[in-house]
Amino acid sequence: MATKSLQDLFPALLRRPLRVVTAAELIELGCSREAIRHGEASGRLHRIHQGVYSVGSPHLSRHDAFLAAVVAVGPRGALSHDSAAALWGIRRDRPALPIEVSVPSKVARLRPRLRIHRRRLDPGEVTRRYGIPVTTPAITLLDLAARLEEPELERTLSQADQLGLIDPERLQRKLVHWTGRTGVRPLRGTLFRHTFRLTRSELERLFIPSAIRAGLAVPDTRQTVTGFEVDFFWPTLGLVVETDGLRYHRTPWQQAKDLRREQAHSAAGLTPLRFTHWQVKYETTTVERVLRDVGKRLTPIGVAMAGRDVFDPYKD
Repeated sequence: MATKSLQDLFPALLRRPLRVVTAAELIELGCSREAIRHGEASGRLHRIHQGVYSVGSPHLSRHDAFLAAVVAVGPRGALSHDSAAALWGIRRDRPALPIEVSVPSKVARLRPRLRIHRRRLDPGEVTRRYGIPVTTPAITLLDLAARLEEPELERTLSQADQLGLIDPERLQRKLVHWTGRTGVRPLRGTLFRHTFRLTRSELERLFIPSAIRAGLAVPDTRQTVTGFEVDFFWPTLGLVVETDGLRYHRTPWQQAKDLRREQAHSAAGLTPLRFTHWQVKYETTTVERVLRDVGKRLTPIGVAMAGRDVFDPYKD
């Protein structure tokens, strides 16, 4: 390949979405080492890590910084852990902390300002986002599960689901193949808790005694109210309780339908409540306290609504 000056390559380098280049890449494009040194001296190249440069300016975008960190550690590196979570948009980015990358131990290069995790990643566990090699959302969540407290892990999982990055049920099935890996146990526990589902008969068998202990009458079940079938209904109180066994995995269509249900109930003067199946079985004290407090402030409306498709303001 004929030798090229950096000046010849500079316009094309500036047009890149990410203005990061390595010395090895420049040499492959035809630059000599002397041309690279001249590029540094002239301000066309700015060293970020050894053998890694930004083009045209020392000021890096966050994506530039992420890519520079990955290429600095050598072949088969990938952004991981909190840095991967920031790139996926499921955790707040914290630029003051070292960028985290994972790389096979035999090719890892020590770099200041980086937090390097030496481990083997299968090809299917790494992808690209904005041109940056990064652990997949599932692997990123597995890595985070080993370090996050449960409330923060819950929020991170929920954000990943809302962005459509994971399918919680499919992720649960993957955990079977990851047995023994760090993070599996807390991730499995959090996922199970929020995808846990009771059968209809189990739900009624557990929920109705809780309602009675909360001081409410036995509710009607499987009634059509404001055009929707609901789980539990107290017509004289105007109280509707619905349960959800798949708290995370709600498609936009399902979320919109849930919103329409609650709007229709509220517009008809009803009080809607929602509990997860996990709460019904394992958090009975919370369920009973909420039912008791809500029941105390509801005045019997004296209108027989059971049976009974009450007025639906959203019907034609």
